[in-house]
Amino acid sequence: MSGTTASGGIHQHHQHSRPSFNLAQFWEEEMTMAQSSEPNFRTHPLPLARIKKVMKSDPEVKMISAEAPILFAKACETFISELTKRAWVHAEESKRRTLLRSDIAMGISKTDMCDFLIDIVPRMEVVEPSKVKKK
Repeated sequence: MSGTTASGGIHQHHQHSRPSFNLAQFWEEEMTMAQSSEPNFRTHPLPLARIKKVMKSDPEVKMISAEAPILFAKACETFISELTKRAWVHAEESKRRTLLRSDIAMGISKTDMCDFLIDIVPRMEVVEPSKVKKK
């Protein structure tokens, strides 16, 4: 049985196949949402003041337009969404329904786009709860 989740991009063909991440489908859905929705400049899921503060941490940045933090907020939101979907594939492969740090690390390690995060989020091996020795 074939299916795609509501969040898109992650699907299973049958029970024994590996979950996969369809990057083209992910970006197609992102573009469709961006083109079909009316932008709401009053509310944002990420704090614009914090984004502006990070932008100003660069000493070469002197002035920031009002729309620049909004664009960065949307870019961050999209980046987090893609990385979450990549991590979710690893969690499903491990037969888990909870995202772990190691899932995110695996999502990062499987794309060159995230090479800049390799030192920030080092890959960690998951220790299955059943294999942990009890004292």
